[in-house]
Amino acid sequence: MLKADGLTERPGGRPAPDSRDRRPDDDGPGGPAATSPGRPRIAALDVVRGFALCGILLANIQPIANAGDIILAPSATGPQDVNAWVGLLVEQRFFPIFSLLFGIGFSLLLDSAANRAARPRLILLRRLLVLLGVGLVHFLLLWQGDILSTYAVVGLLVLLPSTWLPRWAVAGLAAALVAASLIVGADRTLLVAGLFLLGSALVRYGVIARMEQSTWVPAVLGLALAAGAAPVLWLQAGVRSGDAHFGRLMAGAGLLLAGVYVCALLVLLRTPFRRALQAVFAPLGRMALTNYLTATLLVLAVAHVVNGPPDGWPLTTVFLIAAVILTAQWVFSTLWLRRYRFGPLEWLWRWATWAHRPPLRRTH
Repeated sequence: MLKADGLTERPGGRPAPDSRDRRPDDDGPGGPAATSPGRPRIAALDVVRGFALCGILLANIQPIANAGDIILAPSATGPQDVNAWVGLLVEQRFFPIFSLLFGIGFSLLLDSAANRAARPRLILLRRLLVLLGVGLVHFLLLWQGDILSTYAVVGLLVLLPSTWLPRWAVAGLAAALVAASLIVGADRTLLVAGLFLLGSALVRYGVIARMEQSTWVPAVLGLALAAGAAPVLWLQAGVRSGDAHFGRLMAGAGLLLAGVYVCALLVLLRTPFRRALQAVFAPLGRMALTNYLTATLLVLAVAHVVNGPPDGWPLTTVFLIAAVILTAQWVFSTLWLRRYRFGPLEWLWRWATWAHRPPLRRTH
């Protein structure tokens, strides 16, 4: 059936891409990012992914350095500015963006695989299994707060089976899982599953194909989300971390603020700031898997030369560490992508996904 937006509806409610549908095809924890041959890039996804990567690193520096703890417990002797500002603006504000991007990337890759392979879901299955292996190695050897293994398991149990469902069912399940995660106390796995499905639904309804065509839609949505986030943030600021409602407030504020961040970026990408945003964030986003994993190694290395326990580091120290690591990663990513089509780990992941070696060097 031909939809009004110009996308042909496939069985199960998934729209088939037409000549206007821009599909990314690169790899990263947040999903694919670069285009298949002949397709223009969805630059906004690169920028949003790179921005989220920066926030995730900032939130994870102390937990990683603190001997691999998953969540940094507020320290009675630690500086309160870290607990207050990072808790309000950073913690749990960026992994929802990554989760949404993963669902988006998964559905975009399914469309690409459907046009290139007889059994596209087998390709996605290999992709998730490889991600699970990488995540387990990261979890067992480096950091217990690894998100990749969680993404892989949820992808196998929820995202892959959802490809047989109509899009209205995927959207309904997304809303139900996000709501359930908040009701039961901010369950992270349920939240990831819900955001995965939300990202997939956005692709299947054609929203992602049109995401860079409007300024007013993200502006109005961002203002609405900000209006909702303000009272939740105020309530969170007045509740202690041990309170029974703290987890729900943290997760609710995180979802709303993550939406504000994404909408703000989409609006700014429609302004003269677009070129600067692409220059700063797109290289990081295009090599998100490489940068996510190497960040753990860099933080662990830095922890050995910074004085004091990680949970007592002042806010300036945390920001300085993040700035140094991100600057190094940005320089490496920018120089690497001038010569190569994919990041090093993205290339290996793509090779394992498609079961043949893709070209790495750029031809021009």
